[in-house]
Amino acid sequence: MMPARPHSRRSFLKTLGTATVAAPFMTSGLLAKPPLRPLRHASFGASGMAWADLTEIAKRPGVEIVAICDVDRNRAAEALKQFPNARFYQDWRELLEREEHNIDSVNVSTPDHMHAPIGVTAMQLGKHVYGQKPLAHDLYEVRRMTEIARHQGVVTQMGIQIHSSVYYRLAVRIIQDGVIGKIKEVHSWCPKSWGDFSARPERSDAVPAEFNWDLWLGVCAERPFIGDAYYHPSNWRKRLDFGTGTLGDMGCHIFDPVFEAIGLTTVLTVRSDSPPPNEYNWPLNGKIHYTFAGTRRTEGKTLPVTWYDGTAHVPAEVLALLDGQEAPDTGSIIIGTKGVMALPHYEVPILYPAAQFKDFKFPKLQGANHWGQFVEACQGRGKTTANFAYAGPLTEAVLLGSVALRFPQTTLEWNSHRLQFGLKDANAFVRRDYRKGWEVKGLS
Repeated sequence: MMPARPHSRRSFLKTLGTATVAAPFMTSGLLAKPPLRPLRHASFGASGMAWADLTEIAKRPGVEIVAICDVDRNRAAEALKQFPNARFYQDWRELLEREEHNIDSVNVSTPDHMHAPIGVTAMQLGKHVYGQKPLAHDLYEVRRMTEIARHQGVVTQMGIQIHSSVYYRLAVRIIQDGVIGKIKEVHSWCPKSWGDFSARPERSDAVPAEFNWDLWLGVCAERPFIGDAYYHPSNWRKRLDFGTGTLGDMGCHIFDPVFEAIGLTTVLTVRSDSPPPNEYNWPLNGKIHYTFAGTRRTEGKTLPVTWYDGTAHVPAEVLALLDGQEAPDTGSIIIGTKGVMALPHYEVPILYPAAQFKDFKFPKLQGANHWGQFVEACQGRGKTTANFAYAGPLTEAVLLGSVALRFPQTTLEWNSHRLQFGLKDANAFVRRDYRKGWEVKGLS
């Protein structure tokens, strides 16, 4: 373990910013060639989904795990046991400062509020980035991640691993082949309920040993630590400042095949018919109506897409299109001019009316390893399919719904080019301020 260096956290970011802001998209030849093998990789996060990302990437041929960062030493114990040669850090800034010349790629698998600060800083150093979903916590952060990834020319992949599964690929292919005709409307849902209507407990608990609360807060405002897993490690998704609720957690997964199959890009309006969040937490249930600009695969010039989570339900008249069969626990119903697709989350799509499609032969397709695709692209072999150029607009669409939740029964018009709502009050949630001393060049 490398000893902590209390100095230069801020100076490191300042130095980085000087190099990248003065000439923001010049890489000085950093990416002229693919990195030499082995691919030297660092993980931001060591447990939960980070463990899955780290171990899956490590399984690929030609990968060396150089460093692991986690604010909680106890939760990093298993990863350090698995990768005994990896150097350990609690501060992501220290890892990037010390390992800048020793790593080629990173995975950013932290709570949502730190996706952009770590990801943007890594990309500005010329590092390839596998970033967990949602791509970032706020709309402005997502846009900047998309722009910086493009200009830096780095390999990127968002952690929507089912994107590469044969199930979602089948759904995309069937829709793009016109099997259910032009798309008229979409209903997507997830019964998870990452919300909390209660007030924040007014107390300050002892911070667990080996856990750095200040580093966990990162760019967010200081506040007392609350135990009983109120924030760490399991319930941060419910909290407005750190997570993005059920929609942010699952929307990037569920909307993904819909987004890709239909070629969606621009949200025109978004409206919530749900209870709003309270001062601290996301609501328990969500029903959000989107209007997307139409594409060549839609029946009209616009496409209505509705999202439901928690106990919000798809209307009975939509469920009736499934021939009396139960809807999937999580997934989408995609209504076309020639038929209907029920797309379960991580299962084979089902076509209705069943009698009409009883002889339909599914295309013969293969899935891919989502992490392997990232590693191979970093090694100069192939490309990723959920790169930030694709994942950015997808995540923006999802997070527009998160903003709409704050303004119930209000139709918000969205100008994607300007990154601006028609409602002035809503624009306060496009971009947040980082706390003093945690500014990140390219974001602050």
